Amino acid sequence: MKLLTKTTLYFIILMLPVFAAGAFYLFHQFNKEIKHETDEELVNDHLEWLRYLDTASVNNPIFRFQTQEFRLIPTHQPVQQKFKLKGVALYQETEDTYAPFRELSQVINLHGQHYQMILRKSMIEKDDLLKNIITVMLLAFGGLLLFVVLSNWFISRQIWRPFYRSLDKIQQLQLNKMETLRFAPASTYEFNQLNKTLNQMTHRIHQDYINIKELTEDAAHEMQTPLAIAQSKLELLLQDENLSGEQLKNIGQAGEELQRLSRLHHNLLLLAKIENQQFPVTLQTDLCQVLTQYLSLFEELVHEKELTIETSLVPVARWPLHPALADILISNLLGNAIKYNYPGGRIHLSLTDKTFRIANTSHLPEIPPANVFQRFRKNNPVYTNSNGLGLAIVKKIGDSYAIHITYQYLDNLHIFTASR
Repeated sequence: MKLLTKTTLYFIILMLPVFAAGAFYLFHQFNKEIKHETDEELVNDHLEWLRYLDTASVNNPIFRFQTQEFRLIPTHQPVQQKFKLKGVALYQETEDTYAPFRELSQVINLHGQHYQMILRKSMIEKDDLLKNIITVMLLAFGGLLLFVVLSNWFISRQIWRPFYRSLDKIQQLQLNKMETLRFAPASTYEFNQLNKTLNQMTHRIHQDYINIKELTEDAAHEMQTPLAIAQSKLELLLQDENLSGEQLKNIGQAGEELQRLSRLHHNLLLLAKIENQQFPVTLQTDLCQVLTQYLSLFEELVHEKELTIETSLVPVARWPLHPALADILISNLLGNAIKYNYPGGRIHLSLTDKTFRIANTSHLPEIPPANVFQRFRKNNPVYTNSNGLGLAIVKKIGDSYAIHITYQYLDNLHIFTASR
């Protein structure tokens, strides 16, 4: 969840109970005030009726007049010194429902006779008024809450804009383009400090990248020359007819080790270049075309081992890979599947726009999962001619280009899967 969304959500969660409590408190206060005003009206009417009844004769029709709002009923109850106020609900025949009233009742003495006087006032209009007030208040509170939330969201979004700009630049960061990367100053102090720190950090990273790049280039140039000279000298020695068989054997082994050292040197430099992102992707590579090309190149080896190759390939599979790295990925996986297979074995190839899967038979046991992509790990004597970097390079290519490389051993098959 984004920070802006989270802060807005927390703000709403905190504000809703506050607004609800405020609305409930105002409703309670309005209701209390309306009841108080109604009770005051009843008390005033009660005083007026007492003054009038004191002067009215017993034969006055008022003693026989009864409505929902006024009743004067003869009773044997004792005279009450204080009137009583309460809320009642009376049936309304016209609307077939009960309506709220406030009622004042008191037993009084008139002309030597006890009467119970009941005065009532309808609360219907006041309740409607209260409902209208509450509705208006709720609409006002809702509008105010919406305004506050939207204002907070827009203000926060504006304040956090420099942060998101810097974050977007970091997400698109590439080592080979870091020299031109600059984080602009911000009006907010904290973000301005962050951008200054990021500028310093990217400058240092770029300088380290340049130094490592120069080191790998220099190493490639300086080491390749003596290796080539040593190899050529050994080849000249092999042409000497005066050498014994033991000497020729030793020279041949030295030449093999030099070739192995040359391959190791090449692979280590390749790993360094991949880690330094020196293979930018400008166009997507058709992996089907690359796979078809290497199947053709390895055709003699396949024929020599009498291997059966089963394929399930889409006509075009464009992957976000540098062409050179696509060649290395396919050649390493396919080369291993052929090299470590037994005569008459099988290789199954499956390729889609999202997945490349290669499975091969072999007499070799399952590779320990912890070691399969480790550098210089060789767990079987058959790997003596390998420098242990092939699968490490495959894994590094996958990590650098968001391609998930996995290995599993199933039904006596070594299965490598690349998916994106």
